[in-house]
Amino acid sequence: MKTEVAPSEHKLIAQARRGNHEAFTALVQKHSGKIYGVSLRMLKNREDAEDNVQNVLVKAYYNIGRFAGQSQFSTWLFRIAQNSAIDALRKKTISEVSLTRQSTEDEPGTKEREFADDGISPYRALKNKQLSAAIDKAVEHLPVDYRELIQLRHFAELSYEEIASMKKLPLGTVKNKLFRARNLLKEALDSFVEPL
Repeated sequence: MKTEVAPSEHKLIAQARRGNHEAFTALVQKHSGKIYGVSLRMLKNREDAEDNVQNVLVKAYYNIGRFAGQSQFSTWLFRIAQNSAIDALRKKTISEVSLTRQSTEDEPGTKEREFADDGISPYRALKNKQLSAAIDKAVEHLPVDYRELIQLRHFAELSYEEIASMKKLPLGTVKNKLFRARNLLKEALDSFVEPL
């Protein structure tokens, strides 16, 4: 019995761009286990990781036409997975802060002490918000490689070893690049942040 040779990834990508659902399914089946692994390492929760995989597949499906082929398809998918997981972590943090603030406001007599309860003055709260926005802006201005490392280490809270494994880089290279990334981030922040 003769077996058919599976089409190359390049051919599958071309077919998926033309709207071939089977080709897209074949592409993502090949990589979905690794996308789940990346998502689980970053989100540290099975349900959130599964949700992230679904988000990645939807984003990849609707944006397959934007895949330029300058990197491997798996690299493109992992980048989407990382960015999606980082977005999920940010939303979760904002949601947790918001829920904490709301539960405090629901208690009788605490609404007027909103800033006093957490020890932050309205002025300091405004400066913290401005600093957070400046950090986001500064991170966005970093070169892509450095931005990814900062996001993986500081937003996703992955260890150096996890990042080295994920990026397929030696541990020393990850540490050196993160050192350079932090210095670039500091320089960028100096131009975005007004002194307190």
